[in-house]
Amino acid sequence: MTAIESFRAAHTILVTGGAGYIGSHAVLALKDAGWKVAVIDNLVTGFAWAVPGNVAFYEGDIADADLVARIIAEQQIGAILHFAGSVVVPESVSDPLKYYHNNTAKSRSLIESAVAGGVKHFIFSSTAATYGTPDVSGPIGEDTPQVPINPYGTSKLMTEMMLRDVALAHDFNYCALRYFNVAGADPQGRTGQSTAGATHLIKVAVEAALGKRESVAVFGTGFDTPDGTGVRDYIHVSDLAHAHVLALEALIAEPDRSHVLNCGYGHGYSVMEVLDAVDRVTNNRIKRVLSPRRAGDPASLTADSSAIRARFGWQPAHDDLDTIVAHALAWERRLNERNG
Repeated sequence: MTAIESFRAAHTILVTGGAGYIGSHAVLALKDAGWKVAVIDNLVTGFAWAVPGNVAFYEGDIADADLVARIIAEQQIGAILHFAGSVVVPESVSDPLKYYHNNTAKSRSLIESAVAGGVKHFIFSSTAATYGTPDVSGPIGEDTPQVPINPYGTSKLMTEMMLRDVALAHDFNYCALRYFNVAGADPQGRTGQSTAGATHLIKVAVEAALGKRESVAVFGTGFDTPDGTGVRDYIHVSDLAHAHVLALEALIAEPDRSHVLNCGYGHGYSVMEVLDAVDRVTNNRIKRVLSPRRAGDPASLTADSSAIRARFGWQPAHDDLDTIVAHALAWERRLNERNG
């Protein structure tokens, strides 16, 4: 029996924020790969129905040290995948203390609980927002200076720094995955982006395509890009969830090694290209409202994902814009049916 097989037989994986968008996809990916899973979520933005019935679910806060200690003991937790937190960049600017509390202080509490409970492996949901507006012309590598321009990015960077220092001081390793623009939904229709008022472009666009919004705002048309609109690296949420499973296996196989890796496809699409894809998939045209450029928006953000491909053997299965849109649209229709 390999180290990974022995670990899988003996331990459960705790997913924080497992009732949310990315966390619920990670739960499915872990279950599909044969792992036992438990979830903690305070349901502020998550949904209890997004957690499969055969997964132990605890409604509570990751900063509740007594609850987390009980979960670690009851479920024989061997690793934590940490998705819980606040993710709206403009809100982080208007309410920075919320982000430093939810994303930084609570992560510190969770890490402390992990160390106290003997949990040796930790995977952290980080972000490309830690890079800020990098002065690079092509894809962003992991060695690009991290100069976040908003409290959201800073709150995530501070957690990365805590994990680095804890790994040096304890029998503990970690993987911080820096996400680019996550989109799409489970291809089998089991979960998807369900948060009301979401700000992600593809979510907004499919809502508009189904009549839930009148139009889509295009923030800036004068960028130095082929069509003048901002270019972003859109990664299918199921490919991202699979990366977390590979990261878990890597941490178990090499317990003395930690990882900090980008998660993206290495190429991007402009806002107009995304809206055109939604038009193609729906055979309809979304109304576009040209709006002023937002402060701090870079022209292009794409990931150099060569490290995660080489280190973990990660091979995306859904690297196609129309596929991402189709899965997001199918989930939005299912959500409409669920909500009546």
